[in-house]
Amino acid sequence: MSRGLATGTRCAALVGPYLSGKTTLLEALLFATGAIKRKGTVKDGNSIGDSAPEARARQMSTEPTFAQTEFLGDEWTLIDCPGSIELFQDTVNTMAVADVAIVVCEPDPQKAIAMRPIIQYLQKERIPHMIFINKMDQATEPVQTILEAIQQNSEWPLVLRELPIVAGEKITGYVDLVSERAFQYRAGQASMMISIPGQIEDEKALARQEMLEALADCDDSLLEQLLEDVVPPTEEIYAQVTRDMQNGLIVPVFLGVADQDHGVRRLLKALRHEVPGPGVTAERFGIKDQKPPKALVFKTLHAAQLGKLSIARIFSGEIDEGIELQGKRVGAMLKLMGNQQVKVTRANLGEVVAFGRLSDISTGYWLGPENEAEDLILGLPEALSSVFGLALETNDRSDEVKLTSALQRLCDEDPSLTWRQDSDVNQLVLEGQGDIHLQLAIDRLENRYKISVRTSSIQVPYKETIKKQISQHARYKRQTGGHGMFGDVHVDIKPLERGKGFEFHETIVGGAVPKQYIPAVEAGVRDYLQKGALGFPVVDISVTLTDGQYHAVDSNEMSFKLAAREAMKEGLPKCSPILLEPICRVEIDVPADFSANVHGLVSTRRGHIMGFEARAGQKGWETVSGFIPQSEIKDLIVELRSLSHGLGTFRSKFDHFQECTGSLADRVIGTSGQNVVE
Repeated sequence: MSRGLATGTRCAALVGPYLSGKTTLLEALLFATGAIKRKGTVKDGNSIGDSAPEARARQMSTEPTFAQTEFLGDEWTLIDCPGSIELFQDTVNTMAVADVAIVVCEPDPQKAIAMRPIIQYLQKERIPHMIFINKMDQATEPVQTILEAIQQNSEWPLVLRELPIVAGEKITGYVDLVSERAFQYRAGQASMMISIPGQIEDEKALARQEMLEALADCDDSLLEQLLEDVVPPTEEIYAQVTRDMQNGLIVPVFLGVADQDHGVRRLLKALRHEVPGPGVTAERFGIKDQKPPKALVFKTLHAAQLGKLSIARIFSGEIDEGIELQGKRVGAMLKLMGNQQVKVTRANLGEVVAFGRLSDISTGYWLGPENEAEDLILGLPEALSSVFGLALETNDRSDEVKLTSALQRLCDEDPSLTWRQDSDVNQLVLEGQGDIHLQLAIDRLENRYKISVRTSSIQVPYKETIKKQISQHARYKRQTGGHGMFGDVHVDIKPLERGKGFEFHETIVGGAVPKQYIPAVEAGVRDYLQKGALGFPVVDISVTLTDGQYHAVDSNEMSFKLAAREAMKEGLPKCSPILLEPICRVEIDVPADFSANVHGLVSTRRGHIMGFEARAGQKGWETVSGFIPQSEIKDLIVELRSLSHGLGTFRSKFDHFQECTGSLADRVIGTSGQNVVE
């Protein structure tokens, strides 16, 4: 990655595990730069990041929060991302367009593993990032111990930039290891420069030497100076840190306490001097020509008063209100500050703006001149695969039409959320990344669209088949005052190979059943097969019409349809019907340390492991593949995350049906009325 000049508005994504303090850090950064006059808190629900009612109710970020600020003449967009692993789609989409990610974490070595998905994504995509160890006032372990725990999740070397100054059991300031200056924290103010305490001189010298050695691994000139005991000039070290961070060779680490404003201004200075400009990020997407306007939509919102907003970052050119992009006339352009919007008439390089009235534009679309070749430009990462689902029903039947429209909007906002009408079980299904993810969507249905729903488990689409062949005769006869009804059929019923579905044949000779009535016989058979002897749709079966009788006056299509249905009703129970359950092929991704846990998990869910291999592009991860019954997958993600510190995920796809017998089959058949489409 080339270094590039920091021209244009830069963008920093605040990312990190749940409860690391990202929203508090955003508030502190905005306060320190004068963007807000008073800090809010997550607890009080009055911070910039608490604009959504779902966020305030849970005291957690539930969607990206956008904020604009300025620091020493440089313009910035800061984006606070959700910390829950279930809301990771918004986080990766935001990291993809940012110039830098600030990875916020707690000073607890046991929690460092929760940073792994974030750090691995950043390093896979070679996105510059720095780490801010927050809540240092709560640290119970030395900084070096914390650093070692974080390093286990990073392929790039971590470089500690600050050494804490401890008085008693309280951290009162820090030493900048590059400038060798010491500072004392002051709540709500810039830190005050002080002399380096004598008792930490040796510790400072050792920490600085370790920092220089880490930098020397990336630069031969610096290595030669260290070998010759030459102390590099401070400005040269700063320049080296900047180059190495921008080129993905190191990860700088800073310390602080965001809710007391400690370390916040030092972080701002590092951002100002060391983060590349939007031109460098544009190169990451393959954009080299800075003249034609190009903007990437990385988030979609449906606002109550403003309608659909396409939030995009501009990577080249300028965009004026009213310009045509992708053949669409751009409506209002807005800058976002929490839940506030400010209308602008022009957006420049690097800015994050919301475009109105782009109804056909979805998250991941590039906006630019219509004749530009979109396929030459990289885009956002693929949407995450669904791992958890619920069936929805409206509490008010009059809301059913509104529900599908509202769900479409929610899925437009979040590509990792999907919905479908499952015809096999006659349920409307909402799927996503976990229970929290889906409950947020359900809350939004009620808060935004005034649609109240109730949820239930997704029913398993069991089927049934037969194991025995028989011949069956049935007659339907009814006499009324006028024309009667008469249909008589002989059918052969036999099983087919698994996966063959349904076949219908006829071997009628001599007009025993007139040709015009044969389709009605097939219709009657199909009608019965929707719910067989065990109460489930019947598959892998062949039915052949071999003989029959008709009456010249009383026979009609309905008579033969009902006769065929009666033949199936009487015959199928004699064919040794058996229950079939759907089996899914599953691929489970976990850090290699947890592979043994996954083997046990699959076994306890009646699954079979087919193999495992290293996961491409993710060092230290493995993919375990196997087969698991669909009925055992519905809450698989809950246990998988529990066994893997929240890191595991999986993909599943229907593969085949398998015979189900014994007590499980008895239990399923006993509740078949809840599983069948009537």
